[in-house]
Amino acid sequence: MAPRVVIIGAGPAGVRAAQTFVQAGLRPAVVDEGRRDGGQIYRRQPDGFSRSYDTLYGTEAERAASLHQSFDALKSRIDYLPETLVWNISANAVHTVCGTRYGTLPFDVLIVCSGATDRLMPVKGWHQAGTYSLGGAQVALKSQGCAIGSRIVMMGSGPLLYLVSAQYVKAGAQIAAVLDTSTFMQRVAALPRLLAIPAALKKGIALTRVLSAARVPVYRGVRPVEIKGSPLTGVSGVEVALADGKRTEFACDAVALGYHLRAETQLADLAGCRFVFDSDARQWLPEIDGDGRSSVKGVYLAGDGARVRGADAAERAGRLAALAALHDQGVQTPGIADMDGLRAELARFSRFAAGLRDAFPWPAQLAASLPDETIVCRCEAITAGELRRVVREAGAQEANRAKAFSRVGMGRCQGRYCGHAGAEIIAAAACVPLSSVGRLRGQAPVKPLPVALTEEEAQ
Repeated sequence: MAPRVVIIGAGPAGVRAAQTFVQAGLRPAVVDEGRRDGGQIYRRQPDGFSRSYDTLYGTEAERAASLHQSFDALKSRIDYLPETLVWNISANAVHTVCGTRYGTLPFDVLIVCSGATDRLMPVKGWHQAGTYSLGGAQVALKSQGCAIGSRIVMMGSGPLLYLVSAQYVKAGAQIAAVLDTSTFMQRVAALPRLLAIPAALKKGIALTRVLSAARVPVYRGVRPVEIKGSPLTGVSGVEVALADGKRTEFACDAVALGYHLRAETQLADLAGCRFVFDSDARQWLPEIDGDGRSSVKGVYLAGDGARVRGADAAERAGRLAALAALHDQGVQTPGIADMDGLRAELARFSRFAAGLRDAFPWPAQLAASLPDETIVCRCEAITAGELRRVVREAGAQEANRAKAFSRVGMGRCQGRYCGHAGAEIIAAAACVPLSSVGRLRGQAPVKPLPVALTEEEAQ
């Protein structure tokens, strides 16, 4: 019998994995939380919207079109489940919900292509209305065709900071400033690794030229101080310390904030995958081999949900994980011959990703200096001071223990947006290594579910 294949995610990794299975004569089920394929970076605009690929995706227009066309050609040969959330994974089965209907999909092979979300470091005032993640600002532009404000500050670090800024400029939005916590010299030091993928480096340079041509002020080496505003009017400005130490405020009515990306690992956790601490990235990641095999038999991880290496690498990782699964299932396919080449290409992307970490480092040092009144967990309104208190008074030096005492990470996002910063604050307050703080354990459901559900037979 043909193995039952389930792919979670229809972004770059998921589409290429599905394509590989179809080429081998299988019919995989593709479960997609989104309304349409493409994932976050190649998110499709709604029906009736007519913005061109060049306008919507910029330097990534050609790749976006290629991925969309590939998926359109696959639709009749896969079981596609859009707007469907995988809320839990048990032994050889994924549990889904679509609207108010839930179901169970058994599998022999599971490819988790869960993607990534913004990695965020809190700043005083970031709970003000009008503060978005960079990814959220990108979703507004692509899916709703609107900007998050009339005068916007982009703040943080990483390629996404410049990509979203350039996309907003091309859409006609007014960018008050781009505020980058990384320095020019950090990029110079990272150049040897960044040269591993010259085309990607060239795209990054092209983004900065878009901002320069639009005369958008770009400041590097800044230290965020506060997002100004009020509960009634929302964001009114951003205060930072510039590289020379001078305090400056930029007037705006919206802020997009982010520090590169974090792998979306909750589903891997629920599948029982073993995790390891990546000291370079300062985060816990699921353990995988060079082909995407996890520690759980039959479960494979691909794309940014396993290792953040970008969309181009995700396409290759999706295909490689599918080929590894076919090999493990004893399914013969000519594509097996491509595996060595894919491994070599992914090694280059890994070097480039390491260069990006050096060029745009996660500002871990900011956690220790956050004022006590800074809200860390926006879902539960938990402050940095409260986290420090449970470390000091309750001895909570581990993430889940701090969660139990303070409720940090118990809200709607389940720690996606506060978990990394919360761990940094705990480590700094307890004077312990970040690795010893651990990680917030995944819980089902991974996202809130409707109260009224009707059972649906597995498809």
